[in-house]
Amino acid sequence: MSTVEEQATVHRAKRADALRNQEKLVAAAREAFAEGGTSTSLEEIARRAGVGIGTLYRHFPSRQELLEAVYIGELEAICDCAAELAELDPWDALVAWLHRFVRYVRTKHALAEELLSYLDRDSEFFRGCRQALTSAGEPLMERAQEAGAVRPDTDFNEVIQMAGGISKIPAGDPALIDRVLDMALDGLRYRPPAT
Repeated sequence: MSTVEEQATVHRAKRADALRNQEKLVAAAREAFAEGGTSTSLEEIARRAGVGIGTLYRHFPSRQELLEAVYIGELEAICDCAAELAELDPWDALVAWLHRFVRYVRTKHALAEELLSYLDRDSEFFRGCRQALTSAGEPLMERAQEAGAVRPDTDFNEVIQMAGGISKIPAGDPALIDRVLDMALDGLRYRPPAT
């Protein structure tokens, strides 16, 4: 193997190792923030990830960048979920995605509040997040409307605001939130006018 090939192999290995470290840091931060809140020390996150604090700072030079990475990771998961649900009946797909959305909002509330200490609600970061959610969820709703399962006199923005409001109900029991969401979604169903 030539020296250039050896260097390329070493470079790829370092890059793969760096990517693994970054993924471990984001996973450790997600877990630490869920357990101890967003004020968990960066040293604790590095320890949980099994890396040094220097490695954490190489990947995330500031707390804000780490918070954003965790937030984006969770956002990507909810967006990917929409594509996975596309195989279901249109109504079932929409309902399943909205339940997942409500759980996402409930668990990410503290993280979003922390990010708001760095960023404005209308920042490019949050606008991009809202656009990603709309791009993922709106086709599910449109498909359900086209199938005649969802009333035509509403739009995705109204439905997402309703679900977001439900996610903020201060209840310790997730089953109660699911029940409230199901009752609200029942009002979203299309019912032909009585003749």
